[in-house]
Amino acid sequence: ESRPHRDVLRSAHIRLVPVAELRGLRVGPKLFQYVLKVLVQSVQLLYTLLRIDQPSYILLQNPPGLPSIAVAWVAGLFWRSKLIIDWHNYGYTIMSLSHGRNHPLVQIAKWYEKLFGRLSDYNLCVTDAMREDLWVNCNIKAVTLYDKPASYFKETPLELRHRLYLKLAQDYEPFRAGRGAEAVDCSAERSAFTERDGRHGAVVESRGRPALLISSTSWTEDEDFSVLLKALEDYERFIDEGAKLPALVCVITGKGPLKDYYNGLIQKLHFKHIQICTPWLEAEDYPLLLGSADLGVCLHKSSSGLDLPMKVVDMFGCCLPVCAIYFECLHELVKHNENGLIFRDSSELAEQLKMLFWEFPALEGKLHSFRQNLRASEELRWDESWDQTVLPLLGHKE
Repeated sequence: ESRPHRDVLRSAHIRLVPVAELRGLRVGPKLFQYVLKVLVQSVQLLYTLLRIDQPSYILLQNPPGLPSIAVAWVAGLFWRSKLIIDWHNYGYTIMSLSHGRNHPLVQIAKWYEKLFGRLSDYNLCVTDAMREDLWVNCNIKAVTLYDKPASYFKETPLELRHRLYLKLAQDYEPFRAGRGAEAVDCSAERSAFTERDGRHGAVVESRGRPALLISSTSWTEDEDFSVLLKALEDYERFIDEGAKLPALVCVITGKGPLKDYYNGLIQKLHFKHIQICTPWLEAEDYPLLLGSADLGVCLHKSSSGLDLPMKVVDMFGCCLPVCAIYFECLHELVKHNENGLIFRDSSELAEQLKMLFWEFPALEGKLHSFRQNLRASEELRWDESWDQTVLPLLGHKE
């Protein structure tokens, strides 16, 4: 649904083969629709895989795995290719969020993933906890390949931040300079966060600027954004009670089935000190905005308790501290009180926002120390991690 990053489009080593979106299958009972969709997608995917150049490996991310794991396995038999499954979660646990764990479809999906998972040649997974679960419960031997940020996820220079804010201000009110700022110097280029000096041309952060909080989502059942909205209500109350906190711009990016529902909740809120917008960003703008923000918030609750949120990985690549909601293996990524904070409910998140933004933008306190820790960590980037973990698995020396 979105244009890939320009590095993908420009690469001489990548060929994109689009698969048409299925429409017009809403005939008969829901179960019939679902079975029909799976059958049509199976034929469609197999036809596509049999028309490409012969691959040495077929690399498949799961989920979604129904019907793609079975189709990829059949294509691998045809091409004599090796199948690699990259386990990011379990599809059946995601299905269980809307159908319940004991629903027949969920049980079939669970059986299907276990069966075809065992038929793969290699398996990668995103946490040690998932690696253990795959072995104990599915008899699948996997190698942990932690998600790492791509090289373009990094802190955004001030000049580039300014240009991004001005671009977003064309469509989104929270990025526009307030009337008070415009009255001071009409010759200056201004956003809500930055301004360009009319005489010297240098970009500086605006005095008294709001803090920029960002969260990204697919707007699905495994992320309850009412937790963030309730925390923001508490934050607003803290300011009304006299707390030394900045105004807040909260940006929630992404597309998904529950976006309209949450936009409806947001429109019912009447904040004086907080502005919320829910844009869909271009692939090139998303890392720039992460690299420009003051704090990230993650509300991803793993359906299996075994995967980690990629959005936090990208935020850490941009040296952006994070507040993340607790689930079982989150500690493999978010180190509480080192690179961010872990919360369990809206009131705890509200207290964390209050603590982190107290007397903002002072260069003291937890928010600053978290960012410094992220700068000093120098974690591997995606290509380095791949070279170290996956290439040896495939028999390559480098």
